[in-house]
Amino acid sequence: MTDIWIVVLSTAGALFILLAAVGILRMPDFYMRVSVTTKAATLGVGLILVASTFAFKDFSVTSRVLAILVFILLTAPVGAHMIGRAAYFIGVSMWNKSKLDDLEDKYDKKSHKLK
Repeated sequence: MTDIWIVVLSTAGALFILLAAVGILRMPDFYMRVSVTTKAATLGVGLILVASTFAFKDFSVTSRVLAILVFILLTAPVGAHMIGRAAYFIGVSMWNKSKLDDLEDKYDKKSHKLK
């Protein structure tokens, strides 16, 4: 039974990582690419790590996997946000069909602080 869970979780993780790779190619602008890769790749790596806990049934592996999961879940969204913010501040253009720019006229262009 655990072999089935290992196969299902690792396959789902690999599919989410593939989805992240396809998202890089299909999304029209930088901001959407960062968003899709952060979400899909984080979920994919998390599923593969959970599959490894089922495969190795050892406390040391499980504790390391939990530490890695917490680290990834804390750092991936923050890193993507900071990369997106830096891209916005240096002037990376949004998709031409974007309807709304939430940060337009809401920050100081010299100090990069919100008003």
